Amino acid sequence: MGDDKIFAGRCLYVVGNINRDIKIAPIKPGGHLLRDGETSTSFVAESIGGGGANSAVIAARLGAKVTFAGKTGQDALSRRLEEALIGWGVTPLLCKDAHCRTGTSIALTFAGGHRHFVSWLPNNEALRFKDIDLAVLKPRSHLLRADIWFSTPMLYGGNKRLLRRAKAAGMAVSIDLNWDPQWGVASRTEIRRRKEAVRGILPFVDLAHGNIRELNEFAECRDLRATLKRLTGWGLRAVVVHRGAGGSGWYEDGVLTTAPAVRAGRVVNTTGTGDVLSVCMMLLHECADIPVRERLRLANRIVSEFIEGKRILLPPLG
Repeated sequence: MGDDKIFAGRCLYVVGNINRDIKIAPIKPGGHLLRDGETSTSFVAESIGGGGANSAVIAARLGAKVTFAGKTGQDALSRRLEEALIGWGVTPLLCKDAHCRTGTSIALTFAGGHRHFVSWLPNNEALRFKDIDLAVLKPRSHLLRADIWFSTPMLYGGNKRLLRRAKAAGMAVSIDLNWDPQWGVASRTEIRRRKEAVRGILPFVDLAHGNIRELNEFAECRDLRATLKRLTGWGLRAVVVHRGAGGSGWYEDGVLTTAPAVRAGRVVNTTGTGDVLSVCMMLLHECADIPVRERLRLANRIVSEFIEGKRILLPPLG
C-alpha cells in the first residue's frame, strides 16, 4: 500500500487548542540566551497553532472531511485563524468569547532538535464542555480530543463528558498524551491529581498518541513496555508510539508492532511531525483490512515527505 488517496473522504472531528504560533529557525542554545543581547535566526514565521488546530489542518490537507471545535476571543487574531481554517478545508465551530483574548505561542527551536515554547493561551484555558458543538457527532467518524491538559474545567469533568458522548454516538476516540505544561512546575500532589483525571477517561479511548518520554512520564515508568502494559491495564485499547528517529509503533493486546522511520533527504520542517503521524493513524484506524505495519509505513513516509517540505501540511498564515 503506497497510495495515500485512502485518506480522502474520511471524517475527523477535532476538539482542542487554537492559537497563533510564532516559529523561528534553529538557533544555538547556551547561556547567552539568558543575558541581555540579540540572537539572529534565518527566519521567523507565523502559523496556525495548537495541537488540535494543527491536526485538523493536516487531516484536511490529506483529503479528510474535518470539523474543528475550539474557543477564541472576539478579536482580529480569531478572525485570521478562522479564515485560515476555512481556506485550508476545515469546517470551524468556534466559540467566540468577548471576555478572553486569542493567544499566541512562541516556539524556540534549538540546533540539535530540542524546543521550548513560551505561551500565552487564555482562550484555550477557558474552554468548557458547553462551548463544544455536539450536534456534528456521528457514527463511523473519529474524534480527536487534543490538548487534554490545558483547560482545567475540561480536565476535571469536561473531557469525560465529551468522550462519553462520542462513544454513545458510535465514534472512535483518540487523545494525545502530550507533555503537560504543569509537569515539573506544579506540586507532586497536583501533578498526580491531573494524571489521575486523564487516567479516568482511558476506558473511553481507542487510541492514545505520544512519544516515549511523554508516555513514560504519564505512566510513571522508565521502561516503554511496562508503560504500555500499564496504559492498557487502565482501560486504553491501543497506543500509537512516536519513536522519533526509530520510526513509529502500535501497541495492542500486548503486542508492539514497529516500523522504521523513512529517512528524509533534507530537513525543512522541524515541528509538527508527531501531529502528522498521529493524524495518519487516526484516519487509517478503520482500515482493518490493512495490516498495522503497513499503516505505520505509510504514515512514516508521509512524515518524511512533510519533513522534506514535499508536503505542505501546515501552511503559513497569510
